[in-house]
Amino acid sequence: MMVHRASTPTRLEWLLTRCLALLGLMIFTGTVLAERPSAEFFQNNCYDCHQGEGAEGGLDFEKLPLDLSHHDDEARWVRIFDRINTGEMPPPDYNQLDAETTEPLLSDLSQWINRHQREKYAKSGRVQGRRLTRRELSRTLHDMLGIDIPLLEFLPEEAKGAEFSTVAEGQSISHFDVDRHLAVVDIALDEAYRRAFTPEDKYEQRFDAKTISRKNPKQRNRDPELREGQAVIWSSGLIYYGRTSITTAPEDGWYRFKLQISGLKLPKSGGVWTTVNTGLCVSSAPLLTWVTSFEAMAEPKVVEFEAWLPKRHMLEIRPGDTTLKKGRFRGGQVGVGEGEDQGLPGIAMDWMTMERIHKGPSDDEIRRMLFGDLEFHEINQGKALELKADKVSPEQVDQLMVTFASRAFRRPVEKSEIEPYRELVHAALADGEKVSEALRIGYRALLCSPRFMYFTEPLGELDSYAIANRLSYLLTGSMPDEELTGLAAEGKLKDAQVIDTQVERLLAGKNGRRFLEDFAAEWLDLNQIDATEPERRLAPDFDKTVERAMLDETHQYLETMLRENQSVRRLMISDDTYLNSRLARYYGIEGVEGDELRQVSLKPEDRRGGLITQGAIMKVTANGSTTSPVLRGVWMLEKIMGIHVPPPPVDVAAVEPDIRGSKTVRDLLAKHRADASCASCHTKIDPPGFALENYDPAGKWRDRYFKVVGNKREKGPEIDPAYVLPDGRPFADITEFQALVAEQPEKLAKNMAEKLIVYGTGAPVAFADRAELDRIVDRTAEEDYGFRSIIRAVAVSPLFLTK
Repeated sequence: MMVHRASTPTRLEWLLTRCLALLGLMIFTGTVLAERPSAEFFQNNCYDCHQGEGAEGGLDFEKLPLDLSHHDDEARWVRIFDRINTGEMPPPDYNQLDAETTEPLLSDLSQWINRHQREKYAKSGRVQGRRLTRRELSRTLHDMLGIDIPLLEFLPEEAKGAEFSTVAEGQSISHFDVDRHLAVVDIALDEAYRRAFTPEDKYEQRFDAKTISRKNPKQRNRDPELREGQAVIWSSGLIYYGRTSITTAPEDGWYRFKLQISGLKLPKSGGVWTTVNTGLCVSSAPLLTWVTSFEAMAEPKVVEFEAWLPKRHMLEIRPGDTTLKKGRFRGGQVGVGEGEDQGLPGIAMDWMTMERIHKGPSDDEIRRMLFGDLEFHEINQGKALELKADKVSPEQVDQLMVTFASRAFRRPVEKSEIEPYRELVHAALADGEKVSEALRIGYRALLCSPRFMYFTEPLGELDSYAIANRLSYLLTGSMPDEELTGLAAEGKLKDAQVIDTQVERLLAGKNGRRFLEDFAAEWLDLNQIDATEPERRLAPDFDKTVERAMLDETHQYLETMLRENQSVRRLMISDDTYLNSRLARYYGIEGVEGDELRQVSLKPEDRRGGLITQGAIMKVTANGSTTSPVLRGVWMLEKIMGIHVPPPPVDVAAVEPDIRGSKTVRDLLAKHRADASCASCHTKIDPPGFALENYDPAGKWRDRYFKVVGNKREKGPEIDPAYVLPDGRPFADITEFQALVAEQPEKLAKNMAEKLIVYGTGAPVAFADRAELDRIVDRTAEEDYGFRSIIRAVAVSPLFLTK
């Protein structure tokens, strides 16, 4: 490739001037860039390909804006820096450059971009104003009011504009969002007031097998039948078969169930895997909500679980393993004895208890949250409570408002700061409203305030209250608790050791599991696991029991990494995982019994080491019927390996799978890579994508592709996972790929730290943040880049502790 030369001195002068302006003209020392070799770099190495109408990749230096104030232009210059820094540009076949040639340019570019971004931070901070996500809003209302009712179903889904729902740039708020926010605040306050003023009747029931079974044995329906003193359900494909009408909820609420159950006519695979769902269980309301699953064996056992049941909803308890023999019943209903002679596996229930419960604070505690020490008295013969209005002074009302506002705004407030809200309350009192209802008006207004909906963070270093907020929402997804708030009031959260101690406390016990489930839902796309359903003819043994076990496997694996501070290498390689009998059977791993997850040692032939080979990961990176090395490759780079992939050029068509199976995806991609504008990215994308090709869309291992012809599943071409990493290291299969990537744990750690920073602060890691991100990773090297160590290092870093 020849170097472009301007046809006249005037043209050359124009190009040089353009380069000088482009690079910022001056560096910090005051030296003009033209006095250094940087200005000549673009002339000698870039303009031949990136100039004019035919500029490669759409990058034309003549039209590239020089003002970095626009996000897209800033991102383009960062991309130019990265591609030169990694040696991608200029292309190796065009011009091999040594460090002596590129370092001056990279230094100048780095200073220019850094200076621009830091000037922007000084004006508005690296984190823009961000609001509570729907998950955070739901949990905060729970903690503010002491309630436990599900609120997420009343809130709209988050926009998909950013990697995490916490990122301010990806958040939007419309009139509809405001309306939904107001609605959910009303629902939450209604429940809190109901709990505060209406003593709840206890609901506890115990049902024997006869009560659990259908009331009329002669009627054909879908309730359990009574067989030899047990309530029985046989294996069947009938929807709602296994509904237990006796569990119909009298009111919305959380219910705790205990159930003694056993398996009948057990299959050769072991016990009868049983699923529990909730719903109306009628044809006009077909949706069911998952609760749990377990394995029923010949010996009876007691299982316990909790479920949210809206009024009139009930449990559906049935054999849920799709590999079991299914019974045939005429007319869509089941008569007593009709399953007996079909040789079907079944489940038998001896008894069940059902108790309404509340999660979290008691009714007395909710009253104190809302009304402090105000006195109540019974009315309606003890069926309700009421405030003693004659004992409530205006000063007490004001103090309740200040206390509630301080909790809602997550920092202390003075009475003067909430004057408009106080005026609403006192105006309501003047109009004759009860004290409780007047306060409700004020509470409602406070919970709709921007200071409740959004994070209040000072420019520059965070104060102690803002630090408490960031720590709490990162690790618990909700408002700071009393201990964090107390430390903030004492100003102790400026101390790195105190922050470290709080990180350990907030991750202790069940809190650590909740943090991981929240974080992994968006980091690993596990919240998309229900988005697709595997093609039944390709994955006949996949069912919801398998899917939930896959999720549990990944959560338990990450929880162990966190608890034991295991190295991020385990994202790539390990010799163990967590399985129950159903998932082990699905994976083809023998010797695992029982329905509880347990740590299982893996052999090389199991091909299941590391997080990246787990079924949940394979399912969320496929569409249910086919796999794509491109999609999985991009997922691996972005989620695990920390390599950002730009979107494809708009004029390049996507690779469509050959559904006839005549060509492999490798053949199709080979042609795709022949396009120069595609090759540079596919050099990175394809290796991890092909390494994972042996896992089908439902997460099972395969040696060859399969295709569906008519109603049959037929073998297709053999799978070739071999490839070469961008640095030239070849691998033959997934095991060799995992080992190669695990040799550089610092890169995995850097990616993990970056995800935590983005998730916890609400802002992407920018070019100016990279040096501090490297320091975070360096601080965890002595502990082999342990997962917990990375979280602790993030929590005390300037990136986390500044706006």
